Amino acid sequence: MKQREMNRDWIATARTLSEALPYLQRYDGSIVVIKLGGHAMGSDEAMETFARDVVLMQQVGVNPVIVHGGGPMINQMLEKLDIKSDFVNGKRVTDEATMEVVEMVLSGRVNKRIVQAINGQGGKAVGLSGKDAGLITCDPADPTLGLVGNPTEINPSILHTLFRDDAIPVIAPLGAGRNGETYNINGDTAAGAIAAALKADRLLLLTDIDGVRDATGEVVTELTADQIREMTREGVIAGGMIPKTETALAAIDGGVRAVVILDGRAPNAVLLELYTEHGAGSLIRAR
Repeated sequence: MKQREMNRDWIATARTLSEALPYLQRYDGSIVVIKLGGHAMGSDEAMETFARDVVLMQQVGVNPVIVHGGGPMINQMLEKLDIKSDFVNGKRVTDEATMEVVEMVLSGRVNKRIVQAINGQGGKAVGLSGKDAGLITCDPADPTLGLVGNPTEINPSILHTLFRDDAIPVIAPLGAGRNGETYNINGDTAAGAIAAALKADRLLLLTDIDGVRDATGEVVTELTADQIREMTREGVIAGGMIPKTETALAAIDGGVRAVVILDGRAPNAVLLELYTEHGAGSLIRAR
């Protein structure tokens, strides 16, 4: 029988799998909520890689929940349909005509693309919005913005039902108002509220940046809630990072064990974060 020379890449792969064992054990049976947005949604290749990672996570015992955005796709459809938008302080006013497009794009095109990608990798994904089974109830976030909602009640019972059936929930960030309205919800906010209601072990916020940076511009790999608040007061955390860190703090206050802000552009970012020693972003804990 002919002997094959051991390839160094094979050995490295075997070592990586062996070193992952403590992390596989650590997350067995846990709930991990992933906010999908940015570059990870941008190309078919990135979507395929993300879907494969999610299916692998479930195969090794994790209950993943995907909450997605879709702002660029909404903008494209509004432009295509020649629907003009008003803005207040730089934020889009969501009137009824805009809301119809938002729901069509988020619950339709974007949600089903993610579902199809996961199912294509052998998973069993189920597409939902926050309107299904009373998952998310909203109040108006700001009356001047129209149908933009703030989650006030989360009923995660449908998600636990899906977990028992080995299904992967894929959730569009829409919610129901108390008088039958449909509300558009910021994707990070929706993910944080769902993670808190599930008491998730991890909330992973996939972005187009490496993580939270300190005053010197270096990515900080671990932070406490108090450090986040101090960096915000000092202006180190600013701009678009503020709503993400606010989501992280609210999720932790709600019972999420830790939140990670990480770069969704990095290949296999979710696996690197969960199953390797060095992680892939900025991990935020209560203390």
